[in-house]
Amino acid sequence: MTMMGWNGEMMGGWGIGPGFGWLIQLLFFIVIIYLAFILIRKLNNIPESEKKENRAEEILRERFARGEITEEEYKKMKEVLKN
Repeated sequence: MTMMGWNGEMMGGWGIGPGFGWLIQLLFFIVIIYLAFILIRKLNNIPESEKKENRAEEILRERFARGEITEEEYKKMKEVLKN
């Protein structure tokens, strides 16, 4: 026995054909999960410009720690990096 809707049409899910309603729902949920994943990655990532600045300051500190540059040079270079 087939169920009929209030307008006399068959009640078959999304109306695409028999058995395809679940596929559309599955694709919809996959897209939602993918978008949530991308959003979370974007929120957790440090912008590329900040990474470069952090790396430059790290290199500067290492050079100072090894004695390659003086304290005065270190301070000057650090000021340049801030601008």
